[in-house]
Amino acid sequence: MLDRWTMPLTQAPLELIARRLMSRGIRPDKITLVAFVIGMLSLPLLAMEWYAVALAAILLNRLGDGLDGTLARLSGTASDAGGFLDIGLDFVFYAAVVLGFALADPAANALSAAFLLFAFIGTGTSFLAFAIMAARHGLERPRFQKKAFYYLHGLTEGTETILAFVLFCLLPSYFPLLATLFAVACLITTSTRLWGGYRTLRGLDARV
Repeated sequence: MLDRWTMPLTQAPLELIARRLMSRGIRPDKITLVAFVIGMLSLPLLAMEWYAVALAAILLNRLGDGLDGTLARLSGTASDAGGFLDIGLDFVFYAAVVLGFALADPAANALSAAFLLFAFIGTGTSFLAFAIMAARHGLERPRFQKKAFYYLHGLTEGTETILAFVLFCLLPSYFPLLATLFAVACLITTSTRLWGGYRTLRGLDARV
C-alpha cells in the first residue's frame, strides 16, 4: 500500500550508491547474493535474541534488495534471471526472519509465527501467480515500472513488511501480537489480490 509513495523517495539515494558500485564493476547479481547472505544471518541472530544486530542485518538486506535492481537498470543489465533470483531469495529471507522469532521463544512465538508464515504463503502465491498470468497477457506495470514483475497492489507490500520486521525487532516481547496483526493484514492482501486478479483476468479472457 505504501510502496507507491516510498519507492520514488528512495530512488535518488539508491541511484547515487548504484552509480558508485557500477564504476567499480560490481554486478547486480553479486549484490543480490551478498544481501541475501547478510539477511540470512538474521535467523541465528534472532534465535539468540540479538535483536539489534539482527535488525541491522535485516536493514542491510533490504538496502541490497533496492540496490540490485537500481544497478541493473543503470548498467543496462536488467534480466529475467536477475528478477527471478531477487524475488525468490526475498521470500526465503522473509520466512527466515519469522522462523528466527519462533526459535527465539518457541513457547511464546511459535503459534503466531506459524500463522504469519501461513499468511505469507497467501501473499506470495497471489503475487507470483498473477505475475505469471500478467506476463501471458502482456500487461504493463503502470505503478511500479521499476519492478521486474507485474503484481496487484495490496494492504501489505514491501514497505509494510520492512516496518513490521523493524517493530518485531524493537518490541520482541510483543511479537505474538504484532505478528498476528500483520498476518491478518497479509490475509486481507491475499483476498483482495485474488479477487482483483480474478476479475482482471476474467475481463481479459472475455476479450479473447
